[in-house]
Amino acid sequence: MKQYQHFIKGEYVDPIGGQWIDTLDPYTGQAWARIPRGCAQDVDRAVQAASHALREGPWATMTATQRGKMMLKLADLVTTHTERLAEIEVRDNGKLMAEMRGQVNYHPEWWRYFGGLADKIEGSVMPIDKPDIFAFTRHEPVGVVGALTAWNSPLLFIAWKCAPAIAAGCTVVLKPSEFASASTLEYMALTREAGFPDGVFNVVTGLGHETGAALVDHPDVAKITFTGSDATGARIYAQAAKSMKRVALELGGKSPNIVFADCDLDKAAAGVISGIFAATGQTCIAGSRLLVQNSIKDQFTEKVAKLGATARKGNPMLPDTNIGPVTTPAQYKKILDYIDIAKSEGARCILGGGPATSQDLPGGQFVEPTIFTDVTPQMRIAREEVFGPVLSIIGFEDEAEAIKMANDTIYGLAAGVWTENTGRAIRMSAALKAGTVWVNTYRAVSYMMPFGGMKHSGIGRESGFEAIRGFLETKSTWISYAQGAPANPFIMR
Repeated sequence: MKQYQHFIKGEYVDPIGGQWIDTLDPYTGQAWARIPRGCAQDVDRAVQAASHALREGPWATMTATQRGKMMLKLADLVTTHTERLAEIEVRDNGKLMAEMRGQVNYHPEWWRYFGGLADKIEGSVMPIDKPDIFAFTRHEPVGVVGALTAWNSPLLFIAWKCAPAIAAGCTVVLKPSEFASASTLEYMALTREAGFPDGVFNVVTGLGHETGAALVDHPDVAKITFTGSDATGARIYAQAAKSMKRVALELGGKSPNIVFADCDLDKAAAGVISGIFAATGQTCIAGSRLLVQNSIKDQFTEKVAKLGATARKGNPMLPDTNIGPVTTPAQYKKILDYIDIAKSEGARCILGGGPATSQDLPGGQFVEPTIFTDVTPQMRIAREEVFGPVLSIIGFEDEAEAIKMANDTIYGLAAGVWTENTGRAIRMSAALKAGTVWVNTYRAVSYMMPFGGMKHSGIGRESGFEAIRGFLETKSTWISYAQGAPANPFIMR
C-alpha cells in the first residue's frame, strides 16, 4: 500500500509520532493506502511554517499581482492532472468517477477567479468629516487559516476554502477528513510545482479529535474554516471562540425540494432524483425533503419512484454507474438506522428501504435508493440530516403551507422550487430561509456565486467576491497634516 506523508514547509514529512491510519476503498472495503496519524506537535510544526511564510518568507513581500499569477499557474497544473486526481478521489471516497472528474475539471476556475481578484482588493479614501486629516482604509490578510475539509468532495473544498484565502494573502494549514486525505496530499505537489513558497500550503492529516482539535486550539491560527456536520461545527465554533478566532462554517442541511402542480413534471422528477440520489445522497445540499402539491402528489410520487428505480448501483469508476457506495462504515450504519426509524414511525417505503447486496457490490457499503411516503413533518426522517439516498415525500396545499413546511427546520442551506409561474418563483425565493434557492434546477454551483447557509447550516459564504472578504481585516489609517498649535489633548478629536 502507498504510504503518504504530511506536507509541511514545502516538503513531505513523516508524522512525529510515527503512526499511520489505513484508508479504505469504499467500493472494495479494502485498505489501499496509509495516511499519517498526526498529533499536536505535527500541527504546531505546520502552523509555525505557515506563520513564518506569512511574516518573513518571500510570500510576505510578494505583490498581489504576483500571487494571482501563481494561482493561475496552479489552475493550469490541475487541468493537466484531472484524471489522476479524480481517480484517487474516487478510490478514497467512493463517489462516481463521472462526478469527480467533473468536479476536478471545474476546480481550476476557483483559482482563476480568485487569482484575478487578488490585485483588485481595494481600500478607500474617506471624505472624512474632520479637518486636516487624510483618512483611508486598507485590507490585510487575516493571518494563518486552518481549513478542515469533509470527505465527500475534498479537492473541491480545497478550491472553495484556499483560493480566496491565498488571494487575500493568507497562508493555510489544511486538515482533510481522515476518511479521504489522499487526494489532498497528492495535490500539494502541484502547489510546489506552481512555485508557491514553502509554508504557504501545509497539510496535516489524522483524527479530528487529535489533529483537528489541535489546529482549532493553536494560538497562531487566526481563522478556522470548516465543512461538516452542524454538531461538529458547533463544537469548533465554541472552541475557536476561546481564542477569538474568526470562523466560517459550512454545515448540514435538510433541504426542501418544492414541486408545484404547474411545473414541468419530467424536469422536476429529474431534479428531485439529482437532489437526493446523486453522490449517494452524501451531500449537504441533498434535497431530502420532497414537498409536493397535493393535486399532483400521487402522480408525481409514482413518476419519481419509477425514475429512482432505474438508478444503477456498482463500481464508481464505471461510466454507467449511478449510485456508488457509502463512504464510511459509520455513515452506512447511520443511514440504515434512519431507514428503520422511519419505518417504526409509520412512514411507508415505496422504493428500496435497506442494504443493497449482490456479487457486483463487494464492499458491503451500498444502500438501496429509498423513498418514503406517508411522512409527516414531525417525523425524524423529515427533520434530521440522514446524509444518504433517502427521500421523504410530504404533501402541501398551497404556497403558504409549502413555505411554512419548508422553513420549519433548524437548517437553512438550500431549497429547490419547481414552477412555471414567474411570480411564484420570486415569492418563494424571497420567503424561503435558505442560503441558496434553485428554481427549476437543483445542485448547481459556481465560483462566482456565494454559497453558505442560514441557521444551523452555517456562518459565512464560500465562492463569489463575498468569500474573499472573510479572509481580510480592514485597517483604518488617519494622517493629520494640520499646522499650527496642537489640538486640545484632553478631548476626543
